[in-house]
Amino acid sequence: MQKSSTCSFMYGELTDKETGEKVRQTFENYEMNSFEILMYKKNRMPVWFFVKIAPIRNEQDKVVLFLCTFSDITAFKQPIEDETTKSWGKFARLTRALTSSRGVLQQLAPAVAKGENVHKHSRLAEVLQLGSDILPQYKQETPKTPPHIILHYCLFKTTWDWVILILTFYTAIMVPYNVSFKTKQNNVTWLVVDSIVDVIFLVDIVLNFHTTFVGPAGEVISDPKLIRMNYVKTWFVIDLLSCLPYDVINAFENVDEGISSLFSSLKVVRLLRLGRVARKLDHYIEYGAAVLVLLVCVFGLAAHWLACIWYSIGDYEVIDEERNSVRTDSWLFLLGETVGAPYRFNVTGSNRWEGGPSKDSVYITSLYFTMTSLTSIGFGNIAPNTDGEKIFAVAMMMIGLWLILTLSHSFWLIWMQYTF
Repeated sequence: MQKSSTCSFMYGELTDKETGEKVRQTFENYEMNSFEILMYKKNRMPVWFFVKIAPIRNEQDKVVLFLCTFSDITAFKQPIEDETTKSWGKFARLTRALTSSRGVLQQLAPAVAKGENVHKHSRLAEVLQLGSDILPQYKQETPKTPPHIILHYCLFKTTWDWVILILTFYTAIMVPYNVSFKTKQNNVTWLVVDSIVDVIFLVDIVLNFHTTFVGPAGEVISDPKLIRMNYVKTWFVIDLLSCLPYDVINAFENVDEGISSLFSSLKVVRLLRLGRVARKLDHYIEYGAAVLVLLVCVFGLAAHWLACIWYSIGDYEVIDEERNSVRTDSWLFLLGETVGAPYRFNVTGSNRWEGGPSKDSVYITSLYFTMTSLTSIGFGNIAPNTDGEKIFAVAMMMIGLWLILTLSHSFWLIWMQYTF
């Protein structure tokens, strides 16, 4: 519901403000308490609730969530009266109300041990023996695991998952760029960085074979055999393909061009790891600010990918290798003429077309074009001219429309959440 557990949205004109304030302070102070409070349904019908609030603590004795129990006690406050009971006496009506609310009595029956906090007993709690002395202190029980098994929610694994998440975003940015611009990793610095990333992904595979997971029924699975089978059936193949050292293979000068292109294309498989990122970020969907940041990141990432594709189309069409000619209507050719870096034939005696704008200028221009197209504010200074460019531009506009509608819908939901 994305609403506060105080249920303040159910308060009405007769709700006791002092009790509502006590409920709020109980949550803020991480206390255990119980209250009788009058709330209202959507149809403005008043309902009395007996509310029990109990903080749940983890193994570090920190409160991680609250257990809130709402028991309908309207029958005890105002006996039911309808056409069939108008002629009944008060005792008879009360007896019927108590009989119809047998489930309430079962929910409120005392069945737990003594707690620590002491607070003022309500009149109803005293009648039903529901004082604070029967409210338990709830704690998460740490599952017993073998020595070599890591809990998936422990501090080390959480930190490690954030490292993998950051490296996955790095991969999602660099892989399309390297594949589209055909950058062969001769730079030692980048080669070392990418090799370290590959090693970390390999270590992540080893850790995943020794990390617990949540089963279908919500239980923590710590059996090593079940963990291995689950990982092999889910993410193992994708993670294995993601950690292969494609850049190291491409760094060798004697590698065949076709094999090098194949390995460069296989690097795109690493983008499938974004599925794990989506699963990781799913825990933060309930926070409006997190949703906005995530959508903006998705928008920027989509623009980056489309910019790489836009350059690939221009690079493929600008030079006709069979006719040994250049297409003067290609956006890359027009950009080269604009920035003073035109394409020239046989400049160095290679008997082929050379020159053109620099990769930095080309990428910035591509990103500028995709951003303006996705937001539907294209200025026309960079425009599609060939058939391939026009088809891609139409597809990009449709993607941009979908992203804008998604962003607008998310803004509206967040505004509704914080307004009402």
